[in-house]
Amino acid sequence: MGEQNSNKHRQDENIVENRELSIWEALIPIIALVGMLAYNVYVFGDDALSGSNQFVLLLGGAVAAIVGFLNKVSYKQMIAEVAENVKSTTGALLILLMVGALAGTWLISGVIPAMIYYGLQILNPTIFLAACVIICAIISIATGSSWTTAATVGIALIGIGDALGISLGMTAGAVLSGAYFGDKLSPLSDTTNLAPAMAGGELFSHIKYMLWTTVPTISVTLLVFIIIGLNIETNGEADVDSILNSIDAAFHINGWLFIVPIVVVVLIVKKTPPLAALLIGTLLGGLFALIFQPEVVAGITNAKELSFESGYKGILKAITVNTAIPTDNAVLNDLFSAKGMAGMLGTIWLILCAMVFGGIMDGIGALARITKSLLTMAKSTFSLFASTVGSCLALNVTASDQYLAIVVPGKMFSKAYEDKGLAPENLSRTLEDSGTVTSVLVPWNTCGAYHSGVLGVGVGEYFVYAIFNWLSPIMTLIFAGLGIKIKQLSKRVSS
Repeated sequence: MGEQNSNKHRQDENIVENRELSIWEALIPIIALVGMLAYNVYVFGDDALSGSNQFVLLLGGAVAAIVGFLNKVSYKQMIAEVAENVKSTTGALLILLMVGALAGTWLISGVIPAMIYYGLQILNPTIFLAACVIICAIISIATGSSWTTAATVGIALIGIGDALGISLGMTAGAVLSGAYFGDKLSPLSDTTNLAPAMAGGELFSHIKYMLWTTVPTISVTLLVFIIIGLNIETNGEADVDSILNSIDAAFHINGWLFIVPIVVVVLIVKKTPPLAALLIGTLLGGLFALIFQPEVVAGITNAKELSFESGYKGILKAITVNTAIPTDNAVLNDLFSAKGMAGMLGTIWLILCAMVFGGIMDGIGALARITKSLLTMAKSTFSLFASTVGSCLALNVTASDQYLAIVVPGKMFSKAYEDKGLAPENLSRTLEDSGTVTSVLVPWNTCGAYHSGVLGVGVGEYFVYAIFNWLSPIMTLIFAGLGIKIKQLSKRVSS
């Protein structure tokens, strides 16, 4: 992911074990949580993430705490694990706030409108989805960050897709497929470094070995999006000229505006901390708004002309609260609105509640118990791979954190792979194929909450179209089942 700066913390984390806890007791909180979430979504529908799901996660944590009390786990230990979980998300929460701020200044400066303006002229509906995958893959490989990719070029692509009349779920799925392809393979990504560290492997050997499953998966993903593009029916293509005219009327569009996103990407490629890069991008966006869009900034505060006071107030409003730039086009009125830092508070709330549930589950020893139970079923090589995949998926759902979905199975399964004569690359590849990429498919996982909040598209809307993400664990199981590229400790590779 490249954002939370917690890979060292996670790598050194102690996995809590509890011999008195049975597998059925460990599963009680999960069964209760899934049941409560299912009913809550049935009752509230799309509004479930507005607060009720957050409270349900706390109720799930309460169920886990009761199980813990019955198994002699102290309140102090559970709270300590919750604190560790919340601490690990500090970087993510701050980045969410900064992304909200950046979106606000990039809107009023004309950066996002310029991306949409030129993108509409270059990307037609037939090639748009496949182009989204490729563009996001390139940016994510360069930055090592699916989060930064979604927060910059991803937002612009969502706007272009909406203007072309393409489903937001399709566009978001294409964006995330490309973003996680790059994040998974980039040596700059912390998950790419964390997986081999957990498995006992080496970084570039891990990346090379991942290509065997990742290239077929992204190839199938691109093929599906090309087929969708050839058959898609849109209502936006005929309105492109009117949309371009409306953007021209609302903003002063020019190529100089692209300096802002280019600077941010260069900073991240140069390994500038993401928070610093996003802050610089936010401030540059504000400066460019004052230079190129003075009427827009003044209009935010209902001032007749730009002054120091109205400029300051306009920029700060765009950074912190809802901002909307009115146009004569209904489609653009939806696109040209940003919620600022305040718009990210719901996602932050969700992450905090998810960390409470995951922390208590870890504190009572449930995560270790579930993983060990999966490990006992691993009698054959394929069942070992399948148990690893199942463990990663289960932890993304229960611990709500992709780092734990890599660390816990990595620590628990490394000896089993060694005992079967399997090289650590097999484990590290499986951790990435099933832990890293599927995190975005769980609404209450930090990654799912982040991307749905940043892109403004619910996980349920993009789930089916995030083809690369759900196909990756299937592909790794296909390779395991057929015995393709299962590297042995003796350095021989069977095929």
